[in-house]
Amino acid sequence: MKTTPSKLVRFGVFEVDLQTSELWKQGRKVRLREQPCRILAILLEERGAVVTREELTKRLWSEGTFVDFDHSLNTAVMRLREALGDSSDHPRFIETLPRHGYRFIAQVEEVPASEARRPDSGNDRLSENAAPVNTSAPGAVPSSRTNSPLSFTMRTFLIGGLVTAATAIFAVVTLHFVRAGGAAVDLPGAPIKSLVVLPFENLSEDKDQQYFTDGMTDELTAHLAKIHQLRVISRTSAMGYKGTHKTLSEIAGDLHVDAVIEGTILRSGNRVRITAELVQVSTDRHLWAETYESPIDDVLALQSRVATAIANEIRVNLTPEEQRLLANSKPVSAEAYENYLKGRYYWNKRSEGGLRKAIEYFQAATEKEPRYALAFAGLADCYSIIGSAIIGDVPSQEVASQARNAALKALELDPSLAEAQTSLATVRFNYDWDWNAASTGFQRSIELNPGYATAYQRYSLYLMAMGRIQESLLQMNRARDLEPLSISTNFSLGWRLYMARQYDQAIEQLRNTLEMDPDFALPRTVLGQAYEHKGAYPQAIGELQKAVSISQGSPAMLGALGHAFATAGNRPEAEKVLVQMSKSSKTRYVSPFYVAMVYAGLHEDDNALAWLEKAYNDRSNAIIFLKVDPAFDGMRSNARFQALLTRLAEPKP
Repeated sequence: MKTTPSKLVRFGVFEVDLQTSELWKQGRKVRLREQPCRILAILLEERGAVVTREELTKRLWSEGTFVDFDHSLNTAVMRLREALGDSSDHPRFIETLPRHGYRFIAQVEEVPASEARRPDSGNDRLSENAAPVNTSAPGAVPSSRTNSPLSFTMRTFLIGGLVTAATAIFAVVTLHFVRAGGAAVDLPGAPIKSLVVLPFENLSEDKDQQYFTDGMTDELTAHLAKIHQLRVISRTSAMGYKGTHKTLSEIAGDLHVDAVIEGTILRSGNRVRITAELVQVSTDRHLWAETYESPIDDVLALQSRVATAIANEIRVNLTPEEQRLLANSKPVSAEAYENYLKGRYYWNKRSEGGLRKAIEYFQAATEKEPRYALAFAGLADCYSIIGSAIIGDVPSQEVASQARNAALKALELDPSLAEAQTSLATVRFNYDWDWNAASTGFQRSIELNPGYATAYQRYSLYLMAMGRIQESLLQMNRARDLEPLSISTNFSLGWRLYMARQYDQAIEQLRNTLEMDPDFALPRTVLGQAYEHKGAYPQAIGELQKAVSISQGSPAMLGALGHAFATAGNRPEAEKVLVQMSKSSKTRYVSPFYVAMVYAGLHEDDNALAWLEKAYNDRSNAIIFLKVDPAFDGMRSNARFQALLTRLAEPKP
């Protein structure tokens, strides 16, 4: 039942002002962003009752807002738990009900203002939204996140030259430490070799344009990542700072970067303005700012013209290929471009429903612009993943040709596009089992865009399937270096550590990943498998049952649960899982690989091999990791099993 709280409440060592959503710990202000603060206030108002994810979403975002609600809500709750020192697995304050909502479970007391433990010092009582005192060196231009806002003309716009902004930023960066002949310039602070593009602020009255703002931030990040001299943090990690009140130096410290780019986007009708600015963190110096304006229809053409001009001006610092890549932008209609941005928005959800929506938008973009290479690459990515045995429930052979055709079309239109190279390499790996072509494609993608984390991540998958475990971990760590806050990347590292049989490290990594999103079924599944291989069967089965519940009976999670029951000696429960999978196969695709996994746990090798043969004939991509999968370690001395591995290793036509 909803309570009527007083202005000030206390739980443990914390106090919260429900009017201002300020959090205090033992009299000291806790720095917390706006959304986590609001979530805490809502949970305290409804303390003891479950607040659903849908209710939180409605109260945090106005109707019509186009954002990734699930990711944003998960991130905000994770930040709130960090501030409270709480845990999703063993909560003291906030209990998670998987896929449903949250409940505040600690004892709360209403505190009269006269008994508040907070100090009355003005400095200590500063609101999180108040501008901090400027402590930068004389002459330094303040950053908009740490000091007073820039003027309208300095902060208002960015589109007609987002690539332009990217190249201009690179020009400023490199000119600080390179001149003709490579001579260093004596300027304050260390050379800028790494940076992050923070989420741009949407100044448009229509909040439904958030997808557009996020998409343009992604584009700037992608173009900067093509420059070999720069380490550019990926969009996934950068998006975790949307709406943050952290200072730029704190963000840079989190991500280990030298500089930060921020800005604003304002769209009005068919015109867009973008302002971007570059701040050197070590000196808090505002190094560069520029405003661009363009009709949407002319955005990419304008980007190409200005990017080429700037690249030519700093040609001593850019390789010829980098100059060509930065200038390689072709005109695209506004409708096609918007559909592409919406497609990427849904692609980033990495859910089956999100993938289907992304396919619709990418398809619409290609129909409007038949020569739009990036849209075809996005389409290929979706078909490559939706047919995977882990995420989708579509047989791989049903979508393999669509993925292949889209990837080939993207490369035909633009052979220099790293995203297209990665898309085709993924098809060669997942569906064609053409190992040599897959390896070549992933490596070519990395050459074209060394800042493209997805290329490292998928190359790491290929290396793991080939049994090249240490090389796989090396590539995965490179991806994580670019995407330190990505849930997908952190899970992928944990999965590889599990495949490498580094179970303790895998458990630690996967538990950290679940702190970011307790409702992410994949890391919970692999965590359960790691516990199983350490002989911790109660923990293993508990985690796997949660994963099955969260995923609504995913075959991958059921197979892992059945294997755990079997190895724990609980044959009846393992057989129940087999019955459940059989029933499920009547309404959805169930990869034979996961049935084989249960039989392997039961030590029924003949049945396991029969189902593995079916998976091989189905081209189920789960089987391509058979060489390293710990679930089948008990069968490795079997001659038929070894023969299957030999056949699997042979490149397929």
